[in-house]
Amino acid sequence: MTERPVVKRTARAILLDSTAPGSAGDSDLEMILIKRTKPGEAPYWITPGGGMEPEDSSVVAALHREVDEELGAKVVDIVPAFVDTVAHSAHGVKVQHFFVCRLASMDYSLRHGPEVDEPRGTYEVVRIPFSRTGIASVELVPPSLRAYLDANIEGVRALLAEDLG
Repeated sequence: MTERPVVKRTARAILLDSTAPGSAGDSDLEMILIKRTKPGEAPYWITPGGGMEPEDSSVVAALHREVDEELGAKVVDIVPAFVDTVAHSAHGVKVQHFFVCRLASMDYSLRHGPEVDEPRGTYEVVRIPFSRTGIASVELVPPSLRAYLDANIEGVRALLAEDLG
């Protein structure tokens, strides 16, 4: 098979937060998603994030910019978790970098960027339990991420373990 050129790269957050203040347990983790509803289409849920821009110095820089724009949020403990490669055009592929990270802070009033300034449909920030049942309760896209999380939920939690180093 011929190597396909990468024509787009994205950074997406598997963004986790504890539901109980001061809690460090895994059982109370929630995943923060965006419920996207476009006119005339069924809703779907996506992880916060988006495409790299020319001003982004790295994929991680793009991740920080995107979660700031979409959620007014800051993230910490950023660990690469999953890479998905999909056809993007007749000429190449899109590589999606998924990072597991913890929510440090979030203020909806600080949201900005095209999703806020010029929305095409609605962007609703939602929380689901970070469990197989929680993930199965929404139409999470891409399907490869849904399958990865279903197969590796314990491993994703372990990526944020204090003893990881």
